[in-house]
Amino acid sequence: MSVESDVLEKIRPSEEERAAIREAAEKLRRAVRKYIENEGIEAEIRFVGSFSKDTYLSDPDLDLFILFPPTVPRRELERIGLKMGDDILHGTRMFSEHPYTRGRYEGVDVDLVPSYHIDDTSRLQSAVDRTPFHTDYVLANMAPEQRDQARLLKRFMKGIGAYGAEPDTRGFSGYLCEILVMKYGSFDGVLEAAAGEWREGTNIVIRERGPPMIGPLVVYDPVDKRRNVASAVHLDTLALFIVAAKDYLAKPSESFFFPRRRRPFTEEEIEERASRHGSRILTVEFKRPDSTEDNLYSQLWKTQYALIEKLNDFDFNVLRAVHSMDGDRLAIAFELERDVLSKTARHVGPPVWVRAADNFLQKWRGGEFGEPFVENGSWNVINERMYFTAQEMIEDEAAIAGIGREIDPDSMEVRGHERSVAESDRLLLTELMDPVLSWKVERLRNGCRFPSPNPRARPPGDLPLQKPSRSAIRIGSFFAYTCRNA
Repeated sequence: MSVESDVLEKIRPSEEERAAIREAAEKLRRAVRKYIENEGIEAEIRFVGSFSKDTYLSDPDLDLFILFPPTVPRRELERIGLKMGDDILHGTRMFSEHPYTRGRYEGVDVDLVPSYHIDDTSRLQSAVDRTPFHTDYVLANMAPEQRDQARLLKRFMKGIGAYGAEPDTRGFSGYLCEILVMKYGSFDGVLEAAAGEWREGTNIVIRERGPPMIGPLVVYDPVDKRRNVASAVHLDTLALFIVAAKDYLAKPSESFFFPRRRRPFTEEEIEERASRHGSRILTVEFKRPDSTEDNLYSQLWKTQYALIEKLNDFDFNVLRAVHSMDGDRLAIAFELERDVLSKTARHVGPPVWVRAADNFLQKWRGGEFGEPFVENGSWNVINERMYFTAQEMIEDEAAIAGIGREIDPDSMEVRGHERSVAESDRLLLTELMDPVLSWKVERLRNGCRFPSPNPRARPPGDLPLQKPSRSAIRIGSFFAYTCRNA
């Protein structure tokens, strides 16, 4: 059997799984229908998403849309829809551009989403109104044999860490995977196109080209040519998929779909790697705010970029940065060129011929560290730095750096190199100091990079899989899946 046939045997839902999800969906449909009738609500209900298109993998979730007439005011739609979610799912209210409820019903994850029932996408009143049209398009245009091809592409994206349009993954949505399979005919066809044709700014037309758009990847939505289906895809994620496609076509392997699990470095290995790089580690942790995960990941990215800018501005120079969100803490780890600077630095003033030069000289004459001097046509002076250490700078500057609005700088803990190595999450530090393509972890393990596992621990195949923190700051910085010591 081929690699893809073997993978399909593992990811294609069994008849028992299909029966179970159909039963849960039918019970949910009846419960929502009864609720609507009892409350006198004017609305229709409809399942959308991978379940309704039969492109789901094992353990799917359900997306149930409550379709209101366009005449219902937006505020009333949200009020009724969220109350329905509270009463039926007893779940969590999710607030993005369009609020909805996430919960569990009959053991299945469910998103219950209020939206408008419109005739065509030119009359959108909210971002989710086009979703039923996506379902209709796939049902009408996807050949039966392509459903398994879509499953393969989704599982491939999951395996390499590129699946999902959420703020942390910044990758390929399920719908984008489906229409790419329809565009290129098969899973292999998508990979061949990506490996041979795609680059930053690639435009893909599924049905009709819309207005010019700018993005790492532009895919015109076949149900709304004004929308880029790939708008969530970050440049790094696009590059990751292109690299994975090339590697898979050269040497197919199940490791792309089911990556090997990694053990974190020991403290000694982290210290050895930093010593080899001649670099230093700094970690920053914040208390996790009470907010939705997607919202927090957006703010975590913003905070990471803001602190990178500060560190670079003050000459500590970030080599790499990664982040994670675990339990009640948000963590960012930085690899720095240096974490301690000289006491003084050169301050460049104005050209000698401008009027402001006199003011510069008046200010800096008789300074503790010497008189002003001319270099490259300008006045220069040696002056004391504002900060000597990266830790001190972050402690003072984080609050004014432009971090996420819900992230509290008063809850921040900054750890220098030694404390970071000794106390910070070794999973995160392993990602920081040793970025590895997920499908290549097996070869690294065989190369004896990691110590032998504890003989009393569970075998690697039984270790819990951890989602990698997708936090590269440069193209080419990609991470492997990791696992905790048993």
